[in-house]
Amino acid sequence: MKTFLTIAGSDSSGGAGIQADIKTATALGMYAASVVTAVTAQNADMVYGFAETPADMVAMQLDAVFSQIVPDAVKIGMVPSAACAETVAQKLAYFGAKNIVIDPLAVASGGQRLASEQAAAASRRHLYPMAALLTPNLPEAAQLAFGEGAAICGREEAERAAEAIFDRFGCAVLVKGGHAAENADDLLYDGKRLVWLAGERLPRGAHGTGCTLSSAIACRLAAGDTLQDAVCAAKAYLTGALRAAEPCGGSALLNFTWKCKTEE
Repeated sequence: MKTFLTIAGSDSSGGAGIQADIKTATALGMYAASVVTAVTAQNADMVYGFAETPADMVAMQLDAVFSQIVPDAVKIGMVPSAACAETVAQKLAYFGAKNIVIDPLAVASGGQRLASEQAAAASRRHLYPMAALLTPNLPEAAQLAFGEGAAICGREEAERAAEAIFDRFGCAVLVKGGHAAENADDLLYDGKRLVWLAGERLPRGAHGTGCTLSSAIACRLAAGDTLQDAVCAAKAYLTGALRAAEPCGGSALLNFTWKCKTEE
């Protein structure tokens, strides 16, 4: 069995964070380990508060996992402090972690901030260059590419943002299109090709979709998929999960049976 490690915050409602990551990995046939970076009090509507895990405890969790379970892929979500970002980067480099997928999570869906600006800056400096893939949504991609207060309007700006992010961090990027007005198409850029991946906009949103998608991509990379195949398969899994989920914001555990089409 392939192994998957999530480094993220705990979601008390079970719809996002490490709970969603573990559910996703289990549904896709992976063994999931976890490193908890924060404990949050949240549900599908909002984050009420969170407490950071001390950096030395994050380090001990990483040592404990890698000493016995070497992950085939790593997903990184909530990194609440600069010390946490630096610790995670040092440990992942020391252990030679591979197939690192980072969801650059700084603000929750409800607008609550989950990481200080110092933490975000430390993640950009130490963690992002280690990634095989970053998965920002449109507002996050605009900020990473063009700076605070920027916005992405249309495909041309999304493509420029993806290229700028790749040039800045040296890793592939998936610009998620869920915030777009017209459709939910995503853009994948690996430094060579810009590939638009058609996405179906469903009438019901869900808590933890970004966590689920990034975890599914990491799992498919662990299974040996190419980057584009992994992204395509993960998008199909998420779409199927959203179709099947009850309207409570929770994650759906589904057999992985969907395929998606790409538009290049």
